Amino acid sequence: MSTVDERLTAEGPWFEELRVGQVLHNASGLTLTEGLAATHQSIVGDRLRIALDHEFGRRVTGQDRPPAAPSLVWDVSIGQSTSVTHHVVANLFYRGLAFRRLPSLGDTLYSRTEVVALRQNTVREGRPATGLAALRITTSDQEGRPVLDYWRCAMLPLRDQGVRTGAADDLALVGTDAVAADPGAWGWDLAAVGDLYGAAPGSLLEAGRAWSVTGGDVVSSAPELARLTLNVARAHHDDASSASGRLVYGGHTIGVALSQVTRAFPDILTVLSWRHCDHLGPVREGDTLASVVDVEGTRQLPAGRAVDLRSRVTARSVPGEEPRPVLDWRFTALFP
Repeated sequence: MSTVDERLTAEGPWFEELRVGQVLHNASGLTLTEGLAATHQSIVGDRLRIALDHEFGRRVTGQDRPPAAPSLVWDVSIGQSTSVTHHVVANLFYRGLAFRRLPSLGDTLYSRTEVVALRQNTVREGRPATGLAALRITTSDQEGRPVLDYWRCAMLPLRDQGVRTGAADDLALVGTDAVAADPGAWGWDLAAVGDLYGAAPGSLLEAGRAWSVTGGDVVSSAPELARLTLNVARAHHDDASSASGRLVYGGHTIGVALSQVTRAFPDILTVLSWRHCDHLGPVREGDTLASVVDVEGTRQLPAGRAVDLRSRVTARSVPGEEPRPVLDWRFTALFP
């Protein structure tokens, strides 16, 4: 019979336990069901027509099953990578996220997470020792078809606060070899868009324009979203994980931001890629998020337009409070 002294601890790795080249893919695959999609939409408020209007989605993609919302796909993928970042203190950035295809409801997602760079932070008096782990995440479906490819950087604590690992990789190089999304290979029929919705005038998408989205959105059901997407990071579930309490998962903020972008541009078809995504400050459940959306560039594709957008998100915890920056997200969206 076991005794208390023999009891083991179920937890993810600490910083000094990671090695460059280490690969982890122990998270369960997750099937994208209609129930999963509806619950996710109720939390982040996704408004992309291609995911909400199943008939429209099938016409555009040419698939028998309706497409999944891109925000659901990246939330599941990120959640599957959190077995590596169970002890995460903060996520610093995402880079080079690109869709290889947009999966349909009924597809099952699997993710592979590789440690590609490590850097121990300088130890500061009165602060716990931490390090930065850069991860490469690749997500595929049940047939092995690539879905997502990207890098993320997580700050992790050390179990042994006195250890000096010597890890000093240059994180500026992480994600610099990202390959852009290629919607031309997806076989979508954008002529089907005009049959139901039409397209906004191109003048609305001129580079240099900025749009302030009127009306904020409250952040709610934060732990539910983490559970829904297999995100096991302690910081999003356990209010004792840090002195400042429980944090909202960064993808929750991004999902709300996308919802606000689609209020400014309702004819967005999907998100193709993220050029850069920085979390500038913590978000707490009950915060209200507001956005300013900038058009940074646009280019014509063989079918549709690729538009470079920037979403700058602020949060306030109580009415009248000075909003604080929490997200700077640069991404490319596909328009008809």
